[in-house]
Amino acid sequence: MPLTSTLGKAAVRLAPLAAPQAGGAVLHRVLNAAINGVGAAPGARVMAGRQLARRHGDHEAAITSIIKQHAVAGGVGGFVTNLGGFVTSLAAMPANLATLALTQSRMVAAIAHLRGYDLDDPRVRAAIVMCLLGRTLVDDMVAKGQLPSTPIGVATAPMSDAKLEQQICQKVLSAWLAQIGGKQAVALVGKRLPVIGGGVGAATDGLSTRAVGRYAASQFVSRRQVPR
Repeated sequence: MPLTSTLGKAAVRLAPLAAPQAGGAVLHRVLNAAINGVGAAPGARVMAGRQLARRHGDHEAAITSIIKQHAVAGGVGGFVTNLGGFVTSLAAMPANLATLALTQSRMVAAIAHLRGYDLDDPRVRAAIVMCLLGRTLVDDMVAKGQLPSTPIGVATAPMSDAKLEQQICQKVLSAWLAQIGGKQAVALVGKRLPVIGGGVGAATDGLSTRAVGRYAASQFVSRRQVPR
């Protein structure tokens, strides 16, 4: 099948995400699953608590462990396996994108939780979604006025805006769609060269997940009260 034809089909599959409200709703659903858990997969709070216990109450060690766990392909695969049919139920979102969004959202939410942020606060949820873009894209979009502030600025804003999370979800998906064509092309080349295809995909997702985790850790500065 010609590459152009295959790319065209990929674009058709991604088309539902181009509708702002529909795309925002899908990512909002992914965020809820990442925070609260779905199927046999624990949510961010539970997973963070387990890591904290394993690290004997050391919050920073738990955060480091969480980033490493989610960056490793095996750890990501284990999380996804426990999701059951949730990923495939997101009909509008390609499975690989849904999987990566779920994995990174849970990681970032766990970091925020361990640093003392309320995951039910719409400002914090909006900041979690923003972190998925990574430092470079966020800084560029803030400079262009496409985002109101950095993640920490949104998370600690003086007023809560219930609509802000949805708006940021839409902007994040729009940014992803702008990049997805290149990722689809790489994936298709990988299918034609299977020896390198899987390795390239795993390495790319692993590196991007680690970068997102480190960015989130730099943004969600600790708000926990230190015992005197």
